[in-house]
Formats: sequence, structure tokens, C-alpha cells
Amino acid sequence: MPNITVELLRGRTVEQRRAFAEAVAHSAVELLGARRQDVRMVFNEITPDVVANGGVLASEDESRAGVVAALADGS
Repeated sequence: MPNITVELLRGRTVEQRRAFAEAVAHSAVELLGARRQDVRMVFNEITPDVVANGGVLASEDESRAGVVAALADGS
């Protein structure tokens, strides 16, 4: 039984998480031979101030400002 943990910046819609879950479950069935009903996924939503990339908080990373703003706006 695959147990998959996904960390995402807060702001993804239910539709986005649903589509992602469907795609990952399909891949687990195809690639791992898992039974679809046994593919378990947990989504952990994180905020930009608790994750850093290259030593820079996502909330302070100018190269990620557009993504962070879009998620905050619900875009």
C-alpha cells in the first residue's frame, strides 16, 4: 500500500488537489502495481514562511514572489 505525503504551499484549490491525487494514484497503479483503493495520499499545506529554498524563505524569495502572490490571491 503506497502512502504518499505531498507538501504544497497553501492556496491550491480542491480541484487542483483532486486532479493531482487522480494522476498520482493512476501512476501508482500503473508503475507500482498497487490497487487503486490502497493508494493513500496526505496533503500537508505549508505557508511560505516555513519553507526555504537555497537558504531563502519562500516568503522572502523574489524569484518566487509571483507564485506566492498567486496562491495567496487564489489564482
